[in-house]
Amino acid sequence: QVRLVESGGGLVQPGGSLRLSCAASGFTLDRYRIGWFRQAPGKERERVSCISKDSDNTYYIDSVKGRFTMSRDNAKNMYYLQMNSLTPEDTAVYYCVEVTFCSVEWMGPPLHDSWGQGTQVTVSS
Repeated sequence: QVRLVESGGGLVQPGGSLRLSCAASGFTLDRYRIGWFRQAPGKERERVSCISKDSDNTYYIDSVKGRFTMSRDNAKNMYYLQMNSLTPEDTAVYYCVEVTFCSVEWMGPPLHDSWGQGTQVTVSS
């Protein structure tokens, strides 16, 4: 069974950077589409980014385009979300999950209704 564990969150000042990691086990990375979601306090969970099976396609919501970059390292069984120029609006718990669809234009919902603990990102001065 697919297992994903998030890490790398923390407290950072506005304009700073963080790299989130998503450690995968139990499957081969190039067979799955993986996405990052986030949930801010009092708000609904939202799509952030995803990467397709072959890594040819990545999706980003408009608010993070040009600032966030999603990637994968098959050799290490890891997915990453590099986040630059962070703003307080990026403060949220970030989750990585398998998604149903990923293209440049759109990111599908999670394939399973199962979420890990996530990793907290706090952007504050």
